Amino acid sequence: MDTRKVALVTGANKGIGLAVVRALCKQFTGDVYLTSRDVSRGTAAVDQLKAEGLEPLFHQLDITDPTSVNAARDYFQRKYGGVDVLINNAGIAFKGADTTPFGIQAEMTLKTNFFANRDMCSVFLPVMKPGGRVVNVSSVMGEIALGRCSSELQTRFRSDALTEDELVLLMQQFIKDAQESTHLEKGWTDTAYGVSKIGLTILSRILAHRLRQDRPQDNILLNSCCPGWVKTDMSGHNGPLTPEQGADTPVYLALLPPGADEPHGQYLKERKVHEF
Repeated sequence: MDTRKVALVTGANKGIGLAVVRALCKQFTGDVYLTSRDVSRGTAAVDQLKAEGLEPLFHQLDITDPTSVNAARDYFQRKYGGVDVLINNAGIAFKGADTTPFGIQAEMTLKTNFFANRDMCSVFLPVMKPGGRVVNVSSVMGEIALGRCSSELQTRFRSDALTEDELVLLMQQFIKDAQESTHLEKGWTDTAYGVSKIGLTILSRILAHRLRQDRPQDNILLNSCCPGWVKTDMSGHNGPLTPEQGADTPVYLALLPPGADEPHGQYLKERKVHEF
């Protein structure tokens, strides 16, 4: 078994994920894995970084495919005895002009951004090593979407008593309401991407609380963050920030020093904790 530390980044063949891998290759003392669902794009991104003098490694990982997720978990468990840093960056977003029916957009967006990232946490948290760092890349759109939801929904999402199962039911209810075109009258907003990021941010809080209860001695820190509005394919290259600037807060959280016990279960922007 390899005793080196290991970090893996999902959805990392371009954009913020690629910038995160680049930064970790320079700052993290261990192996850094660029993962993506498409092997050819992933290996091309690795070759790009190698041409810059960096030494990333590649592993195929489609977070929406349980077989792929389990295979990755088994690989890192077998080779490294677990994972030191996990950055859940993979996500999708429909463009504003997309004519796909909203119900389908809701189902597809939440399948990746919430449910698949939840599966990643469920599968990988048990193999996170002591002192591990987990970063879920969320978005300011989650904040905006929550602010546009009904006061009842806001109260439910912000309740410290909300369980993971209850959160899952809320996400499933949104999809159902979107498919029936009743989401607005039920108190939801009209952005599936935003609702998916509400779910991911709240899930991060719930999972962090559970880690502190079940594995306090391991001092694993789990947080969510907003990278900012970044010039990427997802934003239509309209954001004011470079991918490297967008990678700053995720990398900061991934490299929180040994012995740190905060932030944990928090939502950060520009390296600072923000209320959600």
